Order: sequence, then structure tokens, then C-alpha cells
Amino acid sequence: MERPAWAPQGIDISVPSVSRMYDFYLGGSHNFEVDREAARKAMEFMPALPKIMQANRAFMRRAVRYAVGSGVNQFLDIGSGIPTFGNVHEIAQAADPEAKVAYVDHDPVAVAHSQAVLAGNDRAVVAAADLRRPDEILKNPDVTGLLDLDRPVVLLLVAVLHFIEDSDDPYASVAALRDALAPGSLLILTHASYEGIPLPRDEAGGAVEVYRDIRNPLIMRTSDEIGRFFDGYEMVEPGLVPMPRWRPDAPGTEAEDPFGNSGFAGVGRKA
Repeated sequence: MERPAWAPQGIDISVPSVSRMYDFYLGGSHNFEVDREAARKAMEFMPALPKIMQANRAFMRRAVRYAVGSGVNQFLDIGSGIPTFGNVHEIAQAADPEAKVAYVDHDPVAVAHSQAVLAGNDRAVVAAADLRRPDEILKNPDVTGLLDLDRPVVLLLVAVLHFIEDSDDPYASVAALRDALAPGSLLILTHASYEGIPLPRDEAGGAVEVYRDIRNPLIMRTSDEIGRFFDGYEMVEPGLVPMPRWRPDAPGTEAEDPFGNSGFAGVGRKA
């Protein structure tokens, strides 16, 4: 298999990566045939997966603009993936040129791409670290060198917690990050769920099995289980809702595609 120039040395390009699959769903070009093959297999069960990813990105952009509008302009995006058009730093810095963004991912491809995309942007950095080890993120010199953790920070956990198994205690990781953030900080979160998917559960479960097969299990949680990640935060209206229903840009647009309602989104503010 030929290694493209953009693929960092030392990564196994014969194994699918969830961040490169996500890039493929969004129409990006930083993915390999092995990623496309796994993504297409998942789409055999859920052809609308790209629609779900687009709804996820659209929510993220609205939430970032909300955060800047509410006066918070520091962003910590964990599980940030491969940068595609309309990423957090572009949205935040368009709204406030002073906005600072620290991306964190444990996928070396995502980190390498982010470094290339962010070259020359002194208000955005990328760090290689894992959500399951929050202390490493909070002590990472790239993160602490850019963000002032004594001031409010926007913590983004967008489409990442559903890749953390219960045995790794994602609630403890999210609580550790919350405790390290200043009052007035915001949590922006999305999470996959069987609730809201307009398909029989066994059909949707076929797509979930594809992720299990590539050793990246997709953990589908209920809205109540997802809501627990907001412990210690005050929910911003309209609360935890299907992604398109969180403050849509135009009234009525949230009902356009039923698959967009697969999964939940919310924003919380730390008191």
C-alpha cells in the first residue's frame, strides 16, 4: 500500500481509524481505502451516517458561535479529529480574532494534519493526548502555554465520548476536566444514541458492530446516561436535545432530515 506524503511515518495505514472514517463521511480527502471500506460497511446498515456527521458539525459550529457570543473565547477541543473546513478555530476566530483554540487528539494522523493546518496560526495549537488521561491534557505544555485555565474555557467533547467504554470511566474523566476549569466555563457535547434513530435497533446495531470489529467500539448511551456528563453544569436552553434542535439557525430547519436527530447535543455552564 502506497503511503501518501501527508501520512506520518510510524502509523499503521492498514488499520481503520475512526477520525479518518469521520473525515470520509464529511467528504474529506485524508482517509485511506481501509477507512473508506469500514465506513461503507457501516453505511450499508445506516446509509445516512454522513447526514448524522453533518448535523454534528453544524451543531458544533452553532455552539462555538454561542460561546463566543457569551464572552468565552478559549477553547479546548478533545478528540478533535482531522481538521476539515469550518473547524473550531475557523469559526471561533471569525467571530473573535482573539479566540484561542487547543486541539487534543490521540490519533497521530489527526495530530499531524492539525499541525499542518495550524502552521502560522499563533492562537491555535494541537497536542497529542488521550481523554482517558485528563491529567496529561491539563498539564500538557502546549495546552497550558496557550490557554489560561484560571479564566473560563469552552470544553468541547464532540462525538468522542461514545468511543470511551464504561470500563474506562468516562464520567470520571469529564468530572476531572470540569473540576480543573474556572467558573463560567462551558461544556459543548454530542453523543451517539439509539434514541432518535429512525431505524429498527438491530439494523442500527449493524453499524455499531462495524466499529466493534475495527476495535473502536461505539458505545450507544441513553439520553439519561448522556445527561450525567453534565453533572456540575447548568444546562443552557434548550437543554439536551437531538443535534438539529439545539438553537437552529432558522426555525423549522431542524426537522428536515430525520437522521439528523440520531444522537444528542447540549451545552452546559459551570457555576
